[in-house]
Amino acid sequence: MRKQDGGQKLKAFFAKVWFVLKLTVKWGYQLRSLVLSIPVFVCAAALAIRNAKLLPAELRMPAFGEQYVITRGVAVLVPLAVTCICIVLMLCSKKMLYPWLVSVLSLVLPLVIWLASTFSV
Repeated sequence: MRKQDGGQKLKAFFAKVWFVLKLTVKWGYQLRSLVLSIPVFVCAAALAIRNAKLLPAELRMPAFGEQYVITRGVAVLVPLAVTCICIVLMLCSKKMLYPWLVSVLSLVLPLVIWLASTFSV
């Protein structure tokens, strides 16, 4: 009788573990867009803070032979806003992979602005 009691306890234990794992996977799947958006937003905010410290007050961006003057605030906030809009679209969309990829690719904007301001003549 003791072996059956031990076997029943072991079955009950594994049933509880399976229930917890199943519930965790279910909630993880439901919150996947939120889980994917957190690192993207943190990286975008870190790049915005970095650019706010490194960029000069006015940037002169060459384009088609002309030079445009952009303030530091615009150069910092516009890429952050683009990333935030992509994240909001991802949270609202049923298909979240495409907006997530666009939001990850939008993280390149602050780097391009920093490189353009560093190496512009």
